[in-house]
Amino acid sequence: MQEKIIQAIQAICSDVFNVQVDPVLSRPDEQFGDYACNVALQLSKELNKNPREIGQKIADALIDSDIEGVESVSVAGPGFINMTLTDSALAADGLIISPTRSGEGQELLIEFGNFNALKAVHLGHLYSTIVSSSIQKLLSRSGAKVHPISYHGDVGMHVAKAIWAIGQDINWDASKLATDDGGTLSLKTNLGTFYKQGNTAFESDPAAAEQIREVNRQVYVRDNEAVNKIHEICVQLSFELFEVIYGELGVTFERHYWESETADPGEKVVKNNIGSVFEKSDGAIVYKGEKDGLHTRVFINSEGLPTYEAKDLGLIELKKRDYPNITKSIIITGNEQQEYFKVMLAALKHIHPEQAAQTEHITHGFLSLTTGKMSSRTGNVFGAQSLMDATRVEVNKNFPNSDVQHNVYIAALKYTFLKSRIGGDIVFDVAESVSLDGNSGPYIQYAYARARSILRKCEAAPVSSIDALEAGERTLVRKLSQYEDALDKATNERMPHNICAYLYELAQEFNRFYEKNRVIGNEREAVRIAIVSAYSEVLKDGLDTLGIPAPEKM
Repeated sequence: MQEKIIQAIQAICSDVFNVQVDPVLSRPDEQFGDYACNVALQLSKELNKNPREIGQKIADALIDSDIEGVESVSVAGPGFINMTLTDSALAADGLIISPTRSGEGQELLIEFGNFNALKAVHLGHLYSTIVSSSIQKLLSRSGAKVHPISYHGDVGMHVAKAIWAIGQDINWDASKLATDDGGTLSLKTNLGTFYKQGNTAFESDPAAAEQIREVNRQVYVRDNEAVNKIHEICVQLSFELFEVIYGELGVTFERHYWESETADPGEKVVKNNIGSVFEKSDGAIVYKGEKDGLHTRVFINSEGLPTYEAKDLGLIELKKRDYPNITKSIIITGNEQQEYFKVMLAALKHIHPEQAAQTEHITHGFLSLTTGKMSSRTGNVFGAQSLMDATRVEVNKNFPNSDVQHNVYIAALKYTFLKSRIGGDIVFDVAESVSLDGNSGPYIQYAYARARSILRKCEAAPVSSIDALEAGERTLVRKLSQYEDALDKATNERMPHNICAYLYELAQEFNRFYEKNRVIGNEREAVRIAIVSAYSEVLKDGLDTLGIPAPEKM
């Protein structure tokens, strides 16, 4: 219906005012109608006419055109054009989920879930993975071809610090490594602590720091058998632990990239552009970002090793090789990496301007718990698995039915991250995340299960079309008709919280409807069953888009 109205307004503006417009429809308060358009205010300056006069001419022309499905048109305030749909047109919009196709023809990369080997998976990683997976679903739902990939740090100083600590513990004898929960060294239970130990030594002991730098070099050039073996075992085990978290979240990837495979192509890109993009400085190779209003960053350090910046350039080379037809490459990280990416992308713009233009960097805020903040660079982190375990315990305590516990756990965990606008800091309250009172994932699941329960009890067959709506029915159907708007907004802005906000408002609207409008046994049961069915389908579709299951019973 929206497209039909937009096309009619475009035609009227062309015929009456000889101007081309791109009108946008909004949803006014119900008392003003079902759609509103401010095109008259936009044209006022261009035409040098009173906006209300312009609005009235457009409204009169819309009335004369007798658009099927539009019941009335009026002008309000300084020139807002308000339109009310017929009940049958509104019902047709509200009772059928229309697939959004705004992404058709696009081929996208989305990079997330970038856990680092030999380092704890922290809450920021969890936040990024959950939000990114939902954005991936939104983009896929819009018709785009989406390739989810991840990028993992398996080389670098953080790896060297952890390997050094492990080496001290086992006297560099890789045969002493145990990958189960018992033995000389239990990596499954201790892997996340070694980085912390190595980092403490690096900052407090100059001799240890020198040894760690040497381990870092050895990891790159692979000239020490003991270091190589420890590195190989620990990276493999790290990834096994990553897969546990990915599996719990229902996240899958098409391709995993490792820093070790990006180092050589990244170093090559930097060295091939010395003089034109990069310059030598005190034995290192740097990019002087000041010319772009940024800051200088090192791309190859004084020891001749590529830094994160160079390896990111190498990753872009690999992406270009493996996915030559992409139209956009989306990278999602925490806010703390914003300035870093500005410099890296500024350098890339001078090397591959088309790749820089295709790269979209999205950042999310800092996550803390109601019990305190989560991390610091020293390695003192509240791990992702710890939060996941705490949430599961809370769910099992509040939902004794074992059949629904996992579904509720996923809803509690994911929805808490997704309901807040990306970019701002959020606080995770475990008890609040599982509550059925308020804006939570389990609350939306319960709303769906309740609707399914109503449908199971009904005897009447739902009507296939609706010609007339009572007041309460119309309000609910009107809200249902706004689902596509919420999807489009969430997709275009890369903001899943729009879906959460819509689902919560929809559930509240249904509660108000259900309090005053009996469904089962009412003379309008067939009509209301059709509305409840559409309501349940929208809840299910919205939850699925968020990566959250919709249980039939709770």
